[in-house]
Amino acid sequence: MTDPVLAYERLRARYGPQHWWPAETRFEVIVGALLMAQTAWRNVEAAIRNLKDAGILDPRRIADAPIPRLRELVAPAGLHRQKPWRLKRFCAHLVRVADGDLDRFFDRDLAQVREELLSLDGVGPETADSILLYAARFPTFVVDAYTVRIGRRFGWFRTDSYDSVKSYFESRVPKDVYTYREFHALLVALAKDVCRPQPRCAACVLHDVCPHGRASAPSNRRKTRTKKNTNP
Repeated sequence: MTDPVLAYERLRARYGPQHWWPAETRFEVIVGALLMAQTAWRNVEAAIRNLKDAGILDPRRIADAPIPRLRELVAPAGLHRQKPWRLKRFCAHLVRVADGDLDRFFDRDLAQVREELLSLDGVGPETADSILLYAARFPTFVVDAYTVRIGRRFGWFRTDSYDSVKSYFESRVPKDVYTYREFHALLVALAKDVCRPQPRCAACVLHDVCPHGRASAPSNRRKTRTKKNTNP
């Protein structure tokens, strides 16, 4: 089992800097995080582009927009009944507590802001941490399904618990906003490239230090079959 920091260094050498999250403003990051659930990023980009073209990619304008109009604009992101309300309620809250000012909203203790985000309708831990890391620039590790898949294959942990996985990385990776952003994005890149539901271990830059990768190597598979064939 390899150390997460070593994995990060190898992934960075393999895939290069990711510069994630792709957005022009912090508010755009938040909108993307709120729309990201159960869809591909290209669909989120289409929804954000619609909001921009309509001239309402702004907290107050979204808070004031009728739901049918929002539903039409963010339709590419799916979940047409949930996401427009989620977006509108978040913006209404931002306007109510901070007059729509993100600097003011985030100018508090990390734990306090995170707790407040989690209290909002439709904002789960992954969405909250994405907002905190990429928009607020707090050093908080984001966990997604890719992170869990890779971590379990590496033997880093045996749990799907968001808080446990988050704690694992935060206790082993230096608390740094840039590193946390890059590591999260690099794990996504690895999962999409080779560490898929049906992994392509031989093509993985970490296969030699991954228990799952070593076990799936052709020589190891042959040894396993030989052992089975020689059992009395």
